[in-house]
Amino acid sequence: MPPISTPAPPPTVLVLSGLDPTGGAGLQADIEALISMGCHPLPLVTSLTTQDTHNVFAIHPTDPAILQSQAQTLLADIAPQAIKVGLIGDAAVARSVVQIIRTALADNPYIPVVIDPILAAGGGAELAGDSLIEVLREQLLPLTTVLTPNLPEARRLTDRTTVADCATCLLDMGCEFVLLTGAHDDTEQVENHLYGEGRRLDKLSWPRLPGSYHGSGCTLASALTGLLAHGQTPLEASYEAQHYTWQTLNQAQSLGGGQAIPNRLFWTSQREPTPCPP
Repeated sequence: MPPISTPAPPPTVLVLSGLDPTGGAGLQADIEALISMGCHPLPLVTSLTTQDTHNVFAIHPTDPAILQSQAQTLLADIAPQAIKVGLIGDAAVARSVVQIIRTALADNPYIPVVIDPILAAGGGAELAGDSLIEVLREQLLPLTTVLTPNLPEARRLTDRTTVADCATCLLDMGCEFVLLTGAHDDTEQVENHLYGEGRRLDKLSWPRLPGSYHGSGCTLASALTGLLAHGQTPLEASYEAQHYTWQTLNQAQSLGGGQAIPNRLFWTSQREPTPCPP
């Protein structure tokens, strides 16, 4: 009888983000998207939140010492193939996140780092003060492989206005690639732009869906991270992550009275790589 083959373990992804009780955004969104990409998430809670599908009402940052202790113990045992950062909480937690990333990169400098710079809630609540923005600009962006801001976030980080100016400025701040999303822009279709190597590498347009969605940015950034963990290039991963995210929004579910929640798990059992357009 031939030996039973053992499947290769999935790529592991270190995820640092906030806990959203609705399950629409934050760590649950990250975990669902990463599982859909065939990865094993390693979640660390940067903050607890009080929120619903309408808005965020309070953020309760994790004690940085606890976060450091958790990360130190975890990274001594499991080496991640990628890192994804979402909601942070405050500047103290941001500095802890910087140290955690640097520790992981010291062991493997080629780990891709994806940062979703969550600065405001979908309902409009402010989620990042000036001190946190400063840590993002000066310490986190230089560690970033792919940054995934929407246009309002890119404008706040750069004090620029146009897509091209924002993306160029973010590259100058140290990001290797910038996937700038356009759902908040006033265009007939949603236009997303991938910048890197000092220029725009790709522009994709997606049909604009009706309504609004809770966790679309988390879904995109985490799917992108999972694909990078599998060894895809940022250009390949950007396209497939956008395709997956659009499908989750097209099949979103209205579970509360506010924004709809992306249906991320529809993809899990049937996922096949989506070819890039020629």
